[in-house]
Amino acid sequence: MKVIARVLSGLALVCVTGLSAAQGYPDKPIRLIVPFPPGGGTDVLAREAALKVAKSTGWNIVTENRPGSGGNIGVDAVAKSAADGYSLVLGQTSNLAINPTLYAKLPYDPEKDLTAIGLVADAPLVLVVPANSPLKSFDDMIAAARAKPELLTYASSGNGTVAHLAAVQLQNAADIKLTHIPYKGAAQASNDLIGGQIDMYLSSVPTLIGHIRNGKMRALAVTAAQRASDLPDVPTIAERGYPGFEAVTWFGLAAPAGVPPEIVQRLNAEFNKALQTPDLSQKYQEQGARVLTSTPEEFAKLIHDDRIRWGKIVKDSGARVE
Repeated sequence: MKVIARVLSGLALVCVTGLSAAQGYPDKPIRLIVPFPPGGGTDVLAREAALKVAKSTGWNIVTENRPGSGGNIGVDAVAKSAADGYSLVLGQTSNLAINPTLYAKLPYDPEKDLTAIGLVADAPLVLVVPANSPLKSFDDMIAAARAKPELLTYASSGNGTVAHLAAVQLQNAADIKLTHIPYKGAAQASNDLIGGQIDMYLSSVPTLIGHIRNGKMRALAVTAAQRASDLPDVPTIAERGYPGFEAVTWFGLAAPAGVPPEIVQRLNAEFNKALQTPDLSQKYQEQGARVLTSTPEEFAKLIHDDRIRWGKIVKDSGARVE
């Protein structure tokens, strides 16, 4: 009986501690890590959401860029942080669902070392060429690739990213061969595309929509099932002869494993509230992204399910990073 009493007493202490932590939360700045360089799609979405939540709650949210290794460095930094709710990361499909299969030695396990907070947005990818490219349409690209296999180059944000694997799927579906040029960040890839060092670039709509609108890049196709609302004149790959083709990237907040459930729920509630405001939704739409909200449980299930789905594609593609 004494053992049982001690166990019950311990559980009660944990509950009280968790509640007190949530009641006083936050009493210092919250760090939101973006695991990619400044200026990319993930960076823009993170900063807009953090700004909105900070304004509505009075919280001090500091956004910090920690790029490298396909997003692994930034995600790992949060996975190894204190489980107190003061370290968050805006992860995405690549570093939460793809990298566990892609990397031989990943320093974290998204399902064991992180706590899912909630989804933020998703976005299709868009295939672009420089404004002066002789490739005027998606069909032109396919024809050129078939005429001279491996001559056309395309950039992505790294090996095994959604963009890279979407291009692998496209090459298999269209029976073409392209040459992959992986980059570490959107800025350099965009500059090289505009400068003519590479032929094409496949990345998320939020990353490239500004260059498309200012006329420096021409969009050939998007990877969603339907046309993107911000690029209504750009066809989908599916409608250009590859039915069922779809590849989107999602973005979601995570914290270290073990964060008290009360804090997880508080973070989820405040970010969901911000995401549902018309002005933030409009800002996301202007960036080519669609606002998403979820419970922590729904986001955790998506990570698990997409880990299985993309894991199979990674294995079939033969992609591997040591």
